[in-house]
Amino acid sequence: MSLDLLFKPTSIAVIGASIKPDRAGSVVIRNLLLGGYQGTILPVHPKYKSVNGILCYRAVAELPLVPDVAILCTKGIRNVDLFNELAVAGVKYVIVMASDMSVLYDDDCTIEDKCLQIAHQSGIRVIGPNSLGILLPWQKFNASFSPVDCHPGKLAFISQSSAVCTTILDWAKDKNIGFSAFLSIGNGLDIDFDDILDHLSRDSKTEAILLYVDSIRDARRFMSAARAASRNRRILVLKAGRSSGVLGSSRNYSSPSFDIVYDSAIQRAGMLRVKNTHELFAAVETLTHSVPLRGERLAVITNGMGPARMALDTLTDIGGSVAQLSPETIGQLTEILPEAWSHSNPIDLIGDATPKRYCDALNVVLDSDDIDAVLIMHSPSATAKPEQTALEVIETINRHPKAKRFNILTNWSGEATAKNARLLFTEHGIPTYRTPESAVTAFMHLVEYRRNQWQLMETPTTTDSYSTEQLSKAHDWLTSHVISAPEDQPYTQLESHVCEQLFELFNLPTLPTWLAHDPTEAIHLADKIGYPVAVKLRSPDIAHKSDIHGVMLNLRDANEVSNAAQSILDRTTLSYPEARIEGLTIQQMAKVAGGQEIRVKVMCDGTFGPAIFIGQGGSEWNIDKEAVTALPPLNMALARYLIINAINKGTLRFQQSPNPVNLGKLAQFLVKISQIVIACPEIEELDIHPLLLNGDDITILDASVSIRGYTGEPQARLAIRPYPTELEETLTLHDGSMISLRPIRPEDEPYHADFIKNVTKEDLYKRFFSDVGEFNHEALANLTQIDYDREMAFVAVDLGYSTPHIIGVSRVLVTPDNTDAEFAILIRSDLKGKGLGKILMNKIIAYCRDKKTHQISGMTMPTNRGMLTLAQKLGFELDVQFEDGVADMVLRLDH
Repeated sequence: MSLDLLFKPTSIAVIGASIKPDRAGSVVIRNLLLGGYQGTILPVHPKYKSVNGILCYRAVAELPLVPDVAILCTKGIRNVDLFNELAVAGVKYVIVMASDMSVLYDDDCTIEDKCLQIAHQSGIRVIGPNSLGILLPWQKFNASFSPVDCHPGKLAFISQSSAVCTTILDWAKDKNIGFSAFLSIGNGLDIDFDDILDHLSRDSKTEAILLYVDSIRDARRFMSAARAASRNRRILVLKAGRSSGVLGSSRNYSSPSFDIVYDSAIQRAGMLRVKNTHELFAAVETLTHSVPLRGERLAVITNGMGPARMALDTLTDIGGSVAQLSPETIGQLTEILPEAWSHSNPIDLIGDATPKRYCDALNVVLDSDDIDAVLIMHSPSATAKPEQTALEVIETINRHPKAKRFNILTNWSGEATAKNARLLFTEHGIPTYRTPESAVTAFMHLVEYRRNQWQLMETPTTTDSYSTEQLSKAHDWLTSHVISAPEDQPYTQLESHVCEQLFELFNLPTLPTWLAHDPTEAIHLADKIGYPVAVKLRSPDIAHKSDIHGVMLNLRDANEVSNAAQSILDRTTLSYPEARIEGLTIQQMAKVAGGQEIRVKVMCDGTFGPAIFIGQGGSEWNIDKEAVTALPPLNMALARYLIINAINKGTLRFQQSPNPVNLGKLAQFLVKISQIVIACPEIEELDIHPLLLNGDDITILDASVSIRGYTGEPQARLAIRPYPTELEETLTLHDGSMISLRPIRPEDEPYHADFIKNVTKEDLYKRFFSDVGEFNHEALANLTQIDYDREMAFVAVDLGYSTPHIIGVSRVLVTPDNTDAEFAILIRSDLKGKGLGKILMNKIIAYCRDKKTHQISGMTMPTNRGMLTLAQKLGFELDVQFEDGVADMVLRLDH
């Protein structure tokens, strides 16, 4: 159900309205009145005849009309009966303020569960429980328990915490920042982040969205909505609970939720995460007042080198770029500045700088092509009064014809002397900050946001995929190795010599490994393998072999092998007398000279499902400091970002070597791991430690895999739906040519561009209802990089060519509530009449039937007779409106 009525309510019932000033029912009524709400307010309370001068009704059944929204200002124990009454009345939106909804209602469920059951049965959508309410300043609608109101603006805020809501409102009021919508969703029992993001991404009043997140309930829905919304709205996320986690410290597979996985998910969706409220305020200041960043080169203009150096220290510490001034720019600045100026960036105007000197330097910088952004800094000075200097800088910015091309930030240091200057900048829409560090951090928010958006839109290169036969064999192999286990340990642990068989199925390079049960057998195997060898303990009860020196390397003869094997067994018996010893693995030594070792691990995150971690590794692996992570599915572009992110953060530290690591090969390896994780839901955990990188060679030296039986839809455990291989098929056209009909891939961007070049302007106009001109990368990325969970595009690929040769595309966009799917079809103009249109149309009809979508709809021009004839043959209802120049087509699937 659409949330349009929730965001434009014409009436509201306040259940539990009160005349007692401190009660929620009183505050909500007062806020509605003080906010100037022009709709109908309906107080409900059995004891009062009126509340704040408004006629009060004894019960929901007595209301003279069905309110658009009902807000429950009552204790949780009353809410089950109230939900039943609201369901009978036909109310569609309910806001629940009570925080005591988790107590038991009866033996089977809580009050919260019972209310949700009633809501689902009657079509009620719920905000809360534990909600502060909702503020819609453009509607003059303040249905909240907040002591602070807000005025209209272009920023939306969604929060799970009521306390954070009031903090943000208080700060925004002081900074004169307005909101398009302000929602406290509380526990998110029903209406959650995804529903609201879907609505706000279409809201003309909203330009940027802030989220305060405690936890995510449905990762798939959240990621789908966030990825869609972040393509046309700036989204900031403040996530609480940055607790540490340790990988490899125990054999506990209880699936905790890792903070760095949240980091990865937020980045993957093209959003920006901030660490605390201070950073949130700074980021809001920047994003609400800044043009999109065109580059990362920052120049600093200052009257004091000390603060400027602090700014640049912060910039370099967090991965920023200092602009290098060209000789021409330095020459122009030398002509207008004192001889002692810095002659470089930062541009030091000297302590006696006047407002005119600031403006002259700023004009030169804005005329330059050396920079993308400028930070103007001011320290208290007798020659440049803060307020006067700010006024003249503002005038210079407003007058300069190129100023809007740059991101301009200001830092006026000081308290009483600089406060009014900072207010002037805020009033004129120029971001301003109290400290050099906060100004640079805010600039880097823009940089990180830009990088995340690029990652969201980058076109990956094609890489090899595993065949269906390979994946089927691996699935059967895993199923055969799943062993029934007690509930407290519901997994099967596979050690290196068994994992080797699995990796061979996927053509992953390993070292030959055998299992020996005593020193004599170890010698026999070592002789067979060839020296040097490694001998390692195998025991399911000892998590880290290093605890007892259970790994002996570079053993060069039988005597060394015998001594090492016996020593390992003796130490194990002495230190862990109760431990099960399954034997000793004998492994050929890898050629490690010049090589580098890293760790790759797959774990199931409690919120987002399987995640891939990489880092240097170690027996105690602190993921906050020693790993980076990404969610599958990975393509080559995402895998490269993961590696570069690890290098930049120092979690991968490659040494100088005659055989430098081939990062492209490592990216391919990570993509293969991603494909394995997607195809094999039986894999609970996969730990490759170490993975040896030596030039182009990659070798798994040691690994363990934990598996368990899996039932249900394999893709359901993934936060992002992977490419749906099951929808691929091969067909024959009327002329006998063979085509592959499959979902579109991000890698198809260049082939899609070629396809569009073979479509006439007339056909493109019929498809897009406008002259579209040249399709740039961003437009093509939007067409090829789709969210398979809520959108589908099928491409017809002519198999008579060596590279993908797209000849037709059908596309369908499903509404979040699955009630309607809007379709579109485009065929190469020179290939019409081959039956391709009917094939593409039937493909999306079958897809929507399987998805249980209620109806398919589309729109074309009345002159597009071919499309209208096809639609009519396939059962669509047509509504041709010649005056408006449109023809609507609807096919109902729910009957």
